Parts: sequence; structure tokens; C-alpha cells
Amino acid sequence: MNNKSHFSQVIDVLRLESQAIAETAARLNAADVERVVGLLVACRGKIVILGVGKSGIIAQKIAATMTSTGSAAINLHPSDALHGGMGIINSDDVLIILSNSGETNELIELLPYLKRRGVSIIAVVGNPNSTLARRADAIIDASVDAEACPLNLAPTTSTSVALAIGDALALTLMQVKGLTPNDFAVNHPAGQLGKRLTLTVADLMHSGGANPTIHLGAEWLQIVKAISDGGLGAVNVIGDHGNLAGIITDGDLRRALQRLDHGPLETLKCDEIMTKDPVVAQPGMLAYDALRLMEDRSSQISVLPVIDENRVCVGLIRLHDIVRSGL
Repeated sequence: MNNKSHFSQVIDVLRLESQAIAETAARLNAADVERVVGLLVACRGKIVILGVGKSGIIAQKIAATMTSTGSAAINLHPSDALHGGMGIINSDDVLIILSNSGETNELIELLPYLKRRGVSIIAVVGNPNSTLARRADAIIDASVDAEACPLNLAPTTSTSVALAIGDALALTLMQVKGLTPNDFAVNHPAGQLGKRLTLTVADLMHSGGANPTIHLGAEWLQIVKAISDGGLGAVNVIGDHGNLAGIITDGDLRRALQRLDHGPLETLKCDEIMTKDPVVAQPGMLAYDALRLMEDRSSQISVLPVIDENRVCVGLIRLHDIVRSGL
């Protein structure tokens, strides 16, 4: 009976799997890797990734990672391929086949038909002397000494190694192709990461008639009415040519009343209340950068005037607008 604590058992598995990945990195043959990467870089079609059982699940993840990092890839189940799915494979595709044994029946049965199509086959295989390895155009040795499973049966260490190899290939291709953060974001438009890299201030700001403004010299009641009508908790102060002079927020109004201490409100002008030369945003700025402008400071602010290259006030953006966007 195993007397180890659950904690010790979990740590042992993590160490076994991480050690297997490290051993794979140390064992890989440079010429084999260059051959594999060369085939993938030269691929004029798509990358088709196959595997059976747990290897098939790893194949799905590798295909998803490659697609999201700029290399068009799909997962194809070998059984489906044998029953019509083969039609998706073209001669300019490259296949990656995952198999720990290299002798999986469904995969071996596929090989003659794949060869007839003239596709290049890469084997990520746990047995470099297997049938799959011998018939492949290039191989990566994914062999492991043992599974992390205490019975040495459940695919664990072997699938972790295969997944790590798939990630390494995907990210190497990403670098070879020179994928930029903007390219990456195009493939992830709905996620938080995509929004951080693509959503701009112009997408979220209040502009045109929705941009509350008053002119220099405006009196107390005009200020209050502009902030109330705008419903944004602030108003931009502009000069004769629309250039930004300052901003007045609800907080500025309260502080002005405290300073006045029951004095006559009719004498209070916007020039005395506004924050001059405020922190500003530009329409083309990333909304995430505007968020950082508001928050990464000793005294946080919740609204920014938006100006163009001529310092003309074109809008107003609130912290609330950015947070509501999902950033």
C-alpha cells in the first residue's frame, strides 16, 4: 500500500513529467529538428495533425495553437480519414502524426494512402524504430522512459512531451514567420488579449454631439447644465477654435464649492474651476494604454479628454467605458 501523502504523489507526477520534457530537449537531434521545421516552413498548404486516443486530443490542442499563432492547421481523426476525411488532404499539405508506439493500427493503415497523395509526413513518435518512424519523411524523438502513471499504463508523461514538442514547433514557426502582436490579436479579437491589442480610444470615446463641452468664460450654471446634460460626470473646456483648455469633473465642482464657502456662485467661472493641461488621450491610442494612464498614477483619474494631433478636443473617454468593454 502506498503511504505517500496526496501532496507528495502530486509533486512526484509533476516532477516526472517536467523531467521527461527536459530530457527530450537534451536528447533531440539538431538535424532532425531542422528537417521538421524546414518542412513546416515550406508548407504551401495547411498542417494536418493526427493522433489516436489521448494523442488525438493532444493533436487537437497543437492544431489550435498553430492556427492561433499564424500557421493554418487542422486536426483530423485517422478513422474519419479512412472513411472520407482524406478528401481534406492536398499534396501541398504537411502532416504531423503523433504516436507513442509508432505502431497504432489506424495510423499505419493510413500511411500508403497518404504517400500516394505526395504529402510530407512528420512523426512525433515515442519509438524511433517503429513502422511510423521508418516511413515518415522526418521524425522527432518523443520517447519517454516511463509514464507518470503508477501502473505505467495511462498516457501521461508521453502526452506531456508530445504537447510540449507541439508548442515548441508552433512558437518556432511563429517566430520564423515574424508574427507581430497585432497579427496575433487579429486571431483573438473577442478575448481580453485581442481587445488589449486592437481596441482603441476612438472605439469607446464619446464624440460629436455626445462630447460635452463648454467654452472658456462659461459661468457656474452653464457648467452644471453641461455636466448634467452630458451625463458623463465631466465636461471639456475648449477655446474659440475647439482646442482643449481644460476639464471640469463633478469632483472639481464639489471642491470649488468648498473653497467658495457660501460665496456668490454667479461670480464663479470655469477658468477658476477647471484642471488646466489635463492628462489626455488620442483617438488612435489603445484603450488599454488609456486605462493604464488613468490607473498607474498616485492619484487615479476616471476620465480623459481626447484630442487630435492639433490639440482640438474630439471626445471624452471614461474609465467606466473601458472597463465595460471587457478590458
